[in-house]
Amino acid sequence: MTSPMQTKMTVVRPGMLTTVQDWPGRIGYWKVGVPPSGPMDDLSFRLGNVALGNPEGAPGLESAMAGPALTFDTDTYVCVTGADAPVAIDGVDVPQWRPVLVPAGATLDVGMTNGAGLRVYVTIQGVVRVEDYLGSASTFTLGKFGGHRGGTLTAGDVLEIDGGNTPEKIRSIPMEHRPVLTPAWNIAVTEGPHGAPEFFTRADMDTLYATEYEVHFNSDRTGVRLIGPKPEWAREDGGEAGLHPSNIHDNAYSVGALDFTGDTPILLGPDGPSLGGFVCPVTVVAAERWKLGQLKAGDSILFVAVKAAHAAALGALGLERRASLPVVFSSGGDGDDGVIARRDAEIPVTYRRSGDDNVLVEYGDMKLDLSLRARAHALHQRVEAMAPKGLLDLTPGIRSLQVKVDPDVLPIATLMGMLAEVEDDLPAASELVVPSRTVRMPLSWDDPSTREAIKRYMHGVRADAPWCPWNIEFIRRMNGLDTVADVFDTVFAADYMVLGLGDVYLGAPVATPLDPRHRLVTTKYNPARTWTPENAVGIGGAYLCIYGMEGPGGYQFVGRTTQVWNHRYPERSGAFEPESPWLLRFFDRISWYPVEPEELMDLRADTAAGRGGGVEITDGEFSLAEHELFLAENSDSIEKFRATQGVAFDAERTAWSAAGEFTKKGKTDAAA
Repeated sequence: MTSPMQTKMTVVRPGMLTTVQDWPGRIGYWKVGVPPSGPMDDLSFRLGNVALGNPEGAPGLESAMAGPALTFDTDTYVCVTGADAPVAIDGVDVPQWRPVLVPAGATLDVGMTNGAGLRVYVTIQGVVRVEDYLGSASTFTLGKFGGHRGGTLTAGDVLEIDGGNTPEKIRSIPMEHRPVLTPAWNIAVTEGPHGAPEFFTRADMDTLYATEYEVHFNSDRTGVRLIGPKPEWAREDGGEAGLHPSNIHDNAYSVGALDFTGDTPILLGPDGPSLGGFVCPVTVVAAERWKLGQLKAGDSILFVAVKAAHAAALGALGLERRASLPVVFSSGGDGDDGVIARRDAEIPVTYRRSGDDNVLVEYGDMKLDLSLRARAHALHQRVEAMAPKGLLDLTPGIRSLQVKVDPDVLPIATLMGMLAEVEDDLPAASELVVPSRTVRMPLSWDDPSTREAIKRYMHGVRADAPWCPWNIEFIRRMNGLDTVADVFDTVFAADYMVLGLGDVYLGAPVATPLDPRHRLVTTKYNPARTWTPENAVGIGGAYLCIYGMEGPGGYQFVGRTTQVWNHRYPERSGAFEPESPWLLRFFDRISWYPVEPEELMDLRADTAAGRGGGVEITDGEFSLAEHELFLAENSDSIEKFRATQGVAFDAERTAWSAAGEFTKKGKTDAAA
C-alpha cells in the first residue's frame, strides 16, 4: 500500500489577514465563549473544496482584500474563489472558480480584490495539516489559537499538505452556482429574538426594513458595523441590565444577529461573542450568512424579512443552488415579532426565534432572579442528556437557554414539541442544588491598564461620555454611594456567582453578587470601547465580567485580575483543570482580594509560565432554597439598599435626558 503524497506549501507573500479556516469551524463551545470561526463566506469556501474533490469543510485559506503568493514542492491543484482578484501562475493569468494545476516550484499569485466583495479563498486539493484545537483547524486570531500558530500567515511559513494531484477528482463550478457579489446587498433575515413592541417600536422595525444601511470601515470577522438611523426605542432603559434601552440581561447570540450595542447596529460574525446584553431585533438566516464575509466598507444593505419556513427551504436547496436565488421570495416575515410561542405557567416561558437555526428559551420577566437561571439550568441538563440528533449547541444566559440545531435534521417545529415535553417534566427551581466552588482571585483595583483603556476611548471614540474620565466614580454616582471607597468595599465584600461563561469570549464569566446589597448597577458604554485589556474586570448592568482576552467591550472598569483562559492548553497551568482551557464553571462563586499592579503582573507571569497565579479554589455547593431563605431573612435591609440605588439611578437617567444623552448619535466610526 502506497503512502499518500505529501506536499510542502511555502508562503512567499502572505496577503492580507490570511488564515487557515475549516468549515463549519469550532462547534460545541459557544457556551464557554469560543466562537466557531471558520470561513466568513462559507459558500465560496465550500464550493472551492467541492471543485477539488475535497470534503466541503476541508481546511483552506481565507484572505481579505489581497490574496497570498504560494509555492508548492510538488504539482498541486488549487481553486481560488470568493471576491474577484487577479490570479496568475508564474505571471500567466489563470481563472478563478476553476481548479488549476500549480507545477512544482511555480508561484501561485493571488492579487488585490478589484470589484465587489472583500474576501478571497484558496483551497488546495488534499488535507492542509495544522493541529486541531478543540476539534477544528480554524484560526481564531483574537484568541491566538487554531490554524497555523494561532495567527495570520507570514512570509516564509511552510504548511504540509497530504494527498492531492488527483485530476480525476476535479470538477467545474457552473456560473449559476457561484455567489453573486455586489456593492448593494439584499440580505434575508427572520424576526427576533428581541424586536417590537417590547424593545423596538413598530416604527423602528419599519425603519430597519426601509433603510439602506452603509457598511462601516471599522468591520472585521467579529462583526460588520453599520451606519444607519438611531432607533426611537420602546422603553426608557434596561432596568437592572443597564441605563440604555438597548441593554438586556445577557443571553446567547447567533452568528448573523443584528446587535444594537447602544444605538450602533453590528452584524455579528463567526468570530463574534457568544453571550452579551444587547437587543438583536433580526437575525440573518443561515443560508445567507456567507454574505457577511463579502461586505466591504461603503457597501449598502437592505434587510429583507422572510418567513422562517422559507429560510429553512432556502438552506435545504443545497450548497450549489443557494447563490443564484433571490432573497425577495417571501411576502414578508412571520408577523410574530420573533416570538414563536409563549407558555403561561408559574414561571412563564417565551420561545424566541434567533434566525432559522436557533430557539432562545426565556424564563420569567426581564429581571435578575436566580430562580430563572435555575430553571434554564434544569432545561440545559435535560436537553443535553437527551442529545437529539441535529442538536449543535446549548448556551445558557442569565434567564435563558439558546438551543442551536441543524434544522434540516431537527426542524424547529420538532424541537418546539420536544421543548414543550421537557418543560412539563422539569423540577421546581427551588430544588436546585449544584456544585459551586469558591474561587478566590487577585484584583488590582483601578489598574493602570484600565485607566489607559479609558484614555484611548476618550481620545478615539467619545470624550464626553458620562462615565468618563473615571468609571469608578460613575459607578459610585449611579448607586448612590457616598465615596469611591464604598465602591471598593462593596466589590471586595461580594461573592459573585457565575451565571454564564463567554460573556466577552474565552471563559469570561458574567456573574452577579449573591447578596443583593452588593449588586452595583451601572450601564454599558455607548458606543463600546475598541480596546479592553485582557482580564480587565468590569460591571455592566448588575453583572460583573472578567474579559477573557483583549478586544472591544462596554462594562465599567473596576480593575484587572489574572488569566481565566489557559493559553498553554492542553498543558496544565496553575489552577486550570487539565481537560479544559477555561478556569471557571457555571455557579462558581468568585471573591476578590486586593493586590498592587506590580504584584498582579508577577501573578500573571506565573500563570503564563504554568505556575500558580494566586487563584485559590475550594469545592462546595449552592442551594437555591437556602439562598431564598437568606433573602427573606434580610429583606428589609435589601429593600432599603435598592431604594437608595433606585433614587440614584433615576437621578442619573434624568441628568442624561437633560443633557440630550438619549438623543445623541455618538461617534459610531470608532465603535466596537
